Amino acid sequence: MLPHSGSSGKRYHLVLSAVHMVYRLVNSTYTVKELTLRLTRLLGQFIHASSVSVYLVHPVKKNVMVCATFDNQINIWHDRPGDFKDVGEEVLAVTRGASVLKDHCIGLPLVADDYLGAIFVRRTASQEAFNDFDYEMLSVFAEQVVTAIKNLQLHQEHEKVVLGAIASIGNLLKKQPLSGLTHPPAYMEIVKALGIYLKVSSDGIKQLEYASLLHDIGLIDLPHQILTKPSKLSDDEFSLVRRHTQYSVALISSAGFLKPVLPIILHHHEHYDGSGYPSGLKKEQIPLGARIIACVDAFEAMVQGRSYHPPVSVDAALDELVRCRGTQFDPKIVDAFNRLATQKKFRKLLSLIKS
Repeated sequence: MLPHSGSSGKRYHLVLSAVHMVYRLVNSTYTVKELTLRLTRLLGQFIHASSVSVYLVHPVKKNVMVCATFDNQINIWHDRPGDFKDVGEEVLAVTRGASVLKDHCIGLPLVADDYLGAIFVRRTASQEAFNDFDYEMLSVFAEQVVTAIKNLQLHQEHEKVVLGAIASIGNLLKKQPLSGLTHPPAYMEIVKALGIYLKVSSDGIKQLEYASLLHDIGLIDLPHQILTKPSKLSDDEFSLVRRHTQYSVALISSAGFLKPVLPIILHHHEHYDGSGYPSGLKKEQIPLGARIIACVDAFEAMVQGRSYHPPVSVDAALDELVRCRGTQFDPKIVDAFNRLATQKKFRKLLSLIKS
């Protein structure tokens, strides 16, 4: 248990440690859900509480809409309306500006320009009662939590604006007769299905979704006559086309939330044997997401056809993936592709790509 008495220097050190830990946490977290869940765990350990809860209220309706709890064993996330039918008056009062300071319960409002919610820490009757320093420590945490949540909410609003702009660009590109700039909805579903089959994390699946939308956006910086050329590209033209992955990264690198996606976009034309571009990476040096995109990209190009080669059947394209297994493509992704291709739902996605 952390000490609650002693010199003011020790207490000052504890406060600084709390601020530093929250600062590190905020800078490694991208969603309000992840932040609040991790904060409850951190605070529970730091202040030696048996349970910690963070409640967030709707910005307009002011009713509790989210609750993250840590009960010293597991984290629990509540965001369904039915989860808040039994929220007590004490909690509601704190979300509206009241404070609670009891022997075994402290509740403080989370206040910015308006009330964001409340934070509660509790101890069991067998534990030592909270004291004034515990209250001060929780106040420090509450201030940091408010700043973190406001920043993440602004970040998420910015994310929505950026993604809205990307969607608008995509709609415009669909009106252009240029292959490769956009992909049908089934493309993303195929990429996601491969990611799920390969046990990619939920955050990784989200990155794959973004990469599916954005990996070829740099093609818009290439000359129109190259993108529409019906014959084989010259060496100089192909050298220019090879730069599109870097152009794609340059176009979206200012959007901070897309930072984890950049390596996927930059390296989705690398080959498993090291013969691809732009860096000649091979095998596990290539991000998994880039290896997945490479496989789906090649399949799409084969079944749709391009100006320089006619389309082929789904089965012929699958055979080609197998032929290039271990050279151009990661063997485990080709194997996953073919196993999924035996399933009716995935097979339908493949046919939608072709159409």
